[in-house]
Amino acid sequence: MRTRQPTTTAAALEDQRIPLRAKLAAAWTAFMFLYAYVDILNFFTPGVVRDILDGKVFEFGLSQTFSTSALVLMAVPIFMIVLSTTLPARANRVTNLVVAALYVPVTAFNVVGASWLWFYGLGVALELILLALIVRYAWTWPRVVAEHVDHTHHAHHGDHGDRPAR
Repeated sequence: MRTRQPTTTAAALEDQRIPLRAKLAAAWTAFMFLYAYVDILNFFTPGVVRDILDGKVFEFGLSQTFSTSALVLMAVPIFMIVLSTTLPARANRVTNLVVAALYVPVTAFNVVGASWLWFYGLGVALELILLALIVRYAWTWPRVVAEHVDHTHHAHHGDHGDRPAR
């Protein structure tokens, strides 16, 4: 006769720490996708495609200048994904703070004059949450505490702290 072994509880999952640069890149990626998908899904709003075919987006005439401006607005978050993973810490922090702060009014503008306020309102709210998260991550960038060197101890032996201790 075989006795039933007691079931053991599952081991707790390891909660791995996510590097700050990866968090910033992920937030910019999510922002970029939301920004793009809100624009793409807007094509299903009645009258939008007709206006585009008539050469108008919102209050703006379609032109090379409009398309170039739209490309720049999308290129910035795309480049922020790369910059968030490659810039040195100080430049990374400042760049994320500045760009995210500049994108707040740009993002909020997208809800102005929207015919589908629930749709655009939700899109803008989600984008603003991501921008706030980016600002929070960058603002609270971890600091490195410099080691304090005791120069008085080394001065008695003629060492000015530029040689390793023996």
